Amino acid sequence: MAAPKNYQRGTELVLLCALWGTLWEIGRGQIHYSVPEESDKGSFVGNISKDLNLESQELAKHGVRIVSRGRTQLFALNQKTGGLLTAGRIDREELCAQSTQCLVNINILVEGRGKLFGVEIEITDINDNNPKFQVENLEMKINEISPPGTRYPLPEAVDPDVGMNSLRSYQLSPHPHFSLDVQTGDDGTLHPELVLEQALDREEEAAHHLVLIAWDGGDPRRSSTVHIHVTVLDTNDNAPVFALPIYRVKVPENVPPGTRLLTVSASDPDDGANGEVTYRFWKISEKQSPLFQLNENTGEISTAESLDYEECAFYEMEIQAEDVGALLGRTKVLISVEDVNDNRPEVIITSLFSPVLENTLPGTVIAFLNVYDRDSGKNGQVVCNTPHNLPFQLEKSIDNYYRLVTWKYLDREKISMYNITVMASDLGTPSLSTETHITLYVADINDNPPTFPQVSYSAYIPENNPRGATIFTVMAHDPDSGRNAQVSYSVTEDIIMGGPLSSYVSINSDTGVLYALCSFDYEHIRDLQLLVTASDGGDPPLSSNVSLSIFVLDQNDNAPEILYPALPTDGSTGVELAPRSAEPGYLVTKVVAVDRDSGQNAWLSYRLLKASEPGLFAVGLHTGEVRTARALLDRDALKQSLVVAVQDHGQPPLSATVTLTVAVADSIPDVLADLGSIRTPGDPDDSDLTLYLVVAVAAVSCVFLAFVIVLLALRLRRWHALRLLQASGGGLVGVPDSHFVGVDGVRAFLQTYSHEVSLTADSRESHVIFPQPNYVDTLISLESCEKNDSLLTSPDFRQCKNEAASVQQAPPNTDWRFSQAQRPGTSGSQNGDETGTWPNNQFDTEMLQAMILASASEAADGSSTLGGGAGTMGLSARYGPQFTLQHVPDYRQNVYIPGSNATLTNAAGKRDGKAPAGGNGNKKKSGKKEKK
Repeated sequence: MAAPKNYQRGTELVLLCALWGTLWEIGRGQIHYSVPEESDKGSFVGNISKDLNLESQELAKHGVRIVSRGRTQLFALNQKTGGLLTAGRIDREELCAQSTQCLVNINILVEGRGKLFGVEIEITDINDNNPKFQVENLEMKINEISPPGTRYPLPEAVDPDVGMNSLRSYQLSPHPHFSLDVQTGDDGTLHPELVLEQALDREEEAAHHLVLIAWDGGDPRRSSTVHIHVTVLDTNDNAPVFALPIYRVKVPENVPPGTRLLTVSASDPDDGANGEVTYRFWKISEKQSPLFQLNENTGEISTAESLDYEECAFYEMEIQAEDVGALLGRTKVLISVEDVNDNRPEVIITSLFSPVLENTLPGTVIAFLNVYDRDSGKNGQVVCNTPHNLPFQLEKSIDNYYRLVTWKYLDREKISMYNITVMASDLGTPSLSTETHITLYVADINDNPPTFPQVSYSAYIPENNPRGATIFTVMAHDPDSGRNAQVSYSVTEDIIMGGPLSSYVSINSDTGVLYALCSFDYEHIRDLQLLVTASDGGDPPLSSNVSLSIFVLDQNDNAPEILYPALPTDGSTGVELAPRSAEPGYLVTKVVAVDRDSGQNAWLSYRLLKASEPGLFAVGLHTGEVRTARALLDRDALKQSLVVAVQDHGQPPLSATVTLTVAVADSIPDVLADLGSIRTPGDPDDSDLTLYLVVAVAAVSCVFLAFVIVLLALRLRRWHALRLLQASGGGLVGVPDSHFVGVDGVRAFLQTYSHEVSLTADSRESHVIFPQPNYVDTLISLESCEKNDSLLTSPDFRQCKNEAASVQQAPPNTDWRFSQAQRPGTSGSQNGDETGTWPNNQFDTEMLQAMILASASEAADGSSTLGGGAGTMGLSARYGPQFTLQHVPDYRQNVYIPGSNATLTNAAGKRDGKAPAGGNGNKKKSGKKEKK
């Protein structure tokens, strides 16, 4: 029962010790591992993820990696398992030489946390080295007179292993004259000595052969041998003696090769050849041997190669002096190497976080730097700094690590890349420094909206532009980069003139070029107000707006439009009245025109293009007023035809023309009388214009005659078909032929080509036409009317006469005076006599129409001197009793007789013995004309 209890207590003791060890390691703040030397590559050292309290899958996420000083990486980190592995073969003897404990320090960087952890790894020794002698064969000379018990030092073996694996014992091959005695020094080193057990006799045996074996304590044990050849010499009873048992010297590390360090000296009291001494290195390491050289004759020690304090600061060696009698003397030489500031500080960037976002908070770690200097003391103390004009500063971390952090916000739009210079200087004299350049890029964030150079833009486009024409180009600048600086353009949708804005213009989202989707008309739309939006490609996107005004420039694409005289719709032409008593400058009429264009394109000028009587009338250049240029003469023709041209000032100019017919007479009755006189056959005063009109009317009559013939042929064909039907039993016998030929078709044709109004004066029983204005100067002659009337059949004509005779009209108003404001054209634009006569109400107009109808009735009775019994100018069929007032146009709108004081009277009223009615006479209205 006692044994288990002791075992349990032992286990608790071990656990307690382990706990204390763990707490000790935590207190030290380091992680400790151990690994045997010469382990295979990839051998497991320790579990870093467990000791850092990190999951193995989080190692890559937190950027855990090894940072160590030096160029050779002895260990590697498995990112998957979190294990610390060997990166290659580790030789403890190469790393730590003869040090009892070999420790390697590395640092583990956790970038995600911005922390460093120190790891201490102990390289444990294995018995991988044999004890090694410096020589394989040793020649020894022993004087024959040497007494027994004389000791002779033997070469020592060197074993780079430590502990039990190091040199532990020597063994000498058995020999009757010699034995081995091993002395242990203060430092624990073993010094083998050859002890002479029996006196030698050169004559018996001049040489002896021995074997010295050196053993270590490893498992399995290793050994090495040296063959000792002992030569027995003659008597030499004094050994060389050095002046000092220990020689000390200090030398700076920067001495050149070949520099003398010191001279050792040994004296031998023997005379002659027995007193001559030679020097040689007795005990020196393999690494030290190439650095120094010894003059065997003078004992002068000098440097063979350059010394390096950082590699080795202290050298210890033994010098042996030997005379010819093989007597020996030894001394120690201690060489101390003094450090010189010959190494510049080294800066290693262990971690760099680039690029960094421009909105990074102050205090953010940008980089980890490892700084060290191979020198010692003040020569190895390093101070780091950065320029003060940069938004970065260095902070001291653990060991020789620094953190480069920001101390204010960055702005990529101002500086997108920083070239940071880290200056590392040591404290030596003179001081040495190193500059390390870190290039840090600032990553962009979408913190700037696109901006336009101007707050508003104005663009101009001429009207009638082709579709797809470029109007304007807007350009916005975004100081960001990448997608954050990719600007796209759009136009805010709006309603323009009842339609969407997108039907007028379109913008290229990439280039900002604005295109016209339609051809603009200045007269329809003169300007467009747009709101252009520029958006970048960031997330979320930023945008800005700018107003754009597009002005349509007028082009001369509209010809002048003549408002007065108005454009006729029935093929007639207007008549203006000019009294024969008019003085030069008398205002006959005024041409009123407008131009839908603007500016210079709408400036109008008037000129007389053609006149039947040159020099009789003049047209105001800018007013369009038609005035008499001279006094009217009796020889001047009654009907004057004027062609007035209206032209704008555009490039090229556009124009329009209007034909005016001016009747030269003092009053309406005079006009009628003059018309009768000019139509008398053989009148020598007929003008050429009348001849042209007669020819034109004759041509129209021929066309009409052809139409009537075709119509008669159709009627005869129909009549023939009816007769066939009658012959077959039809009931159409006895129907008048006029019902087949009919007057209706002829009337319809005449209504198309004849004029609409007739005026009749009883004093002269002649007829004049006052049609609506027209651009074609055509006046139907009496002869053409007679021809047209002759086409009517006898029964129809008599019917028309009887119907015309049965109509009784009320007399028109005797006063047609209109004020200046009642005249056609622009209000107040006429400069003429205020006494011009116009029908001033609807009643007066109806009276005038009644008078016209009465005149048409008399013509149907054959009393007209112009018509020759064929009706009034071919209109007997149209202006019969069934012709109503609605067929007569309102002459207040299209007849302008400025300057006339004539009073129109109804001759039919006098004939019937009725007095002319006043302005308030009876108004008679008729119904609509029924068409057959």
